[in-house]
Amino acid sequence: MTEHDGTADTGWTTLRLDRPLAGVVVLTLDRPDRLNAMTDTMFRELETVALALDRAEGLRVLVVTGAGRAFCAGYDLADAEKLTSLGAMGMLDLQERAARALAALRSIRVPVIAAVNGAAAGGGLSLSLAADIRLAAPTAKFNAAFVRIGLSAGDLGASWLLTRLIGPAATAEFVYTGRLMEAAEAERTGLVNRLVPADELLDAAVEMAGLICANSPGGVQLSKRALQANMEIGSYAAALELENRGQALLTRAEDMPEALEAFRHGRAPVFTGR
Repeated sequence: MTEHDGTADTGWTTLRLDRPLAGVVVLTLDRPDRLNAMTDTMFRELETVALALDRAEGLRVLVVTGAGRAFCAGYDLADAEKLTSLGAMGMLDLQERAARALAALRSIRVPVIAAVNGAAAGGGLSLSLAADIRLAAPTAKFNAAFVRIGLSAGDLGASWLLTRLIGPAATAEFVYTGRLMEAAEAERTGLVNRLVPADELLDAAVEMAGLICANSPGGVQLSKRALQANMEIGSYAAALELENRGQALLTRAEDMPEALEAFRHGRAPVFTGR
């Protein structure tokens, strides 16, 4: 991955990109003085970066985290006063731009790991939900307090993703009260996969990314496609059909024969993703 794939490490005003391992990119929300709160600029940059990363040939795993003491505090309240003056269509345009940014991140073909290092509130909660896997520091806090400011918890995919992670009843209680969910409860309810000490969080996310990178790129990518698609498919038969096609496709690629050959000879496979 180079500057030619549109993912240069510099040139962004709200984001930072780092590459700690081959095939692994860490995307950091980089507005620590504002608790990495979201702005229209961040939405534009996030969508652009996500689309570019999805086209980056060598990408295997994306890690998303926040600079400083927060993951993301949601929409920047310094910009919120202008929202009521935008008009219905202007507000819809902003909302759709934000939704496109998170949808682009969620639909990246490779696994996305959120390293939630602090508060994930409002749109920041939605951003963490857009990841496939969430690791959290004990200092992480989650909040969907849209109702406290006269808005709906149906925001940036939260209403759809939360119910699938923690269940409809737990989601209803969480969003109707607008309360904080501490890290321990988030782990217990399944909102996060596991807790990691704060000073080890990013290393743990990169280590997990490395474990994923050791596997067949095509197998991982089609696994993600099957998992996401089957969240939206309403029947067992349709899920089987999707799985059958994915498995048939992968047997035509190079990685499965390589894995079998490596197993026969007692060596580690060399995956190419071709």
